[in-house]
Amino acid sequence: MIRFIFALALSLASFRQIVAQSTAFVVQGGLTVGIQKWDNSFQREPLFKLHGSLCIESVDNENDRSALFMQIGYHTKGSATRFQVFNQQGGGIRTYSEEFRFNNISLILGAKQKFPLGASSRYFYYGGIRGDYTLSTNIDNLAADNPFLIGYYPQIGSMNRWMLGLSVGGGIEFNFAELIGGQLTVSVHPDVTNQYNQPPIPNVINPLSPGQTTTIPARKIRNTTLELTVGLRLLRKVEYVE
Repeated sequence: MIRFIFALALSLASFRQIVAQSTAFVVQGGLTVGIQKWDNSFQREPLFKLHGSLCIESVDNENDRSALFMQIGYHTKGSATRFQVFNQQGGGIRTYSEEFRFNNISLILGAKQKFPLGASSRYFYYGGIRGDYTLSTNIDNLAADNPFLIGYYPQIGSMNRWMLGLSVGGGIEFNFAELIGGQLTVSVHPDVTNQYNQPPIPNVINPLSPGQTTTIPARKIRNTTLELTVGLRLLRKVEYVE
């Protein structure tokens, strides 16, 4: 709750400063590559999903070299395992994928630095702080068909719904007309806090040795995402008349 209040206060302060001047509204979306670090666990592979977000950004009519922005979006984070099985009936090898998905709402507050690139475009880089809230996940359904594997899969009771992180990226802005433009961005979003914290779990039935038990080590999961984003920029221009 403290994190939420702090983030809300920062959001309101930034929003008031942004809307008092010319602003750009950006509708954007693209590809997300989810990467997770799992402590004390097997190797993870990338998860490929889509994302979408809305952004409001300050615009300086005289010297559009820097900006403040606030962005909120929907992002599926996580990782996957992929394995191959020989198909005895049809022959050949089939590839199966198992996804670990965390469906998050992300709020980013940041600053942007811009540089000229030709007559009607600019390249930029940005950085910001980010707060995430997990709306839903599929981890509680992964071991439903095999109770012996429950202790080896993440459990929803050890999941953190609130996370803090950083966001950095860069890209190009270009104009279609005076008040309409486009944007292409490449960015990386590492979490600072863990998505999942599990203490050691003792006395778990070992499926490989019937009648014996084992202890599942403590497990921590942390998210990082790489994103390729395409956006439509709509400019709201404010001019002051003396």
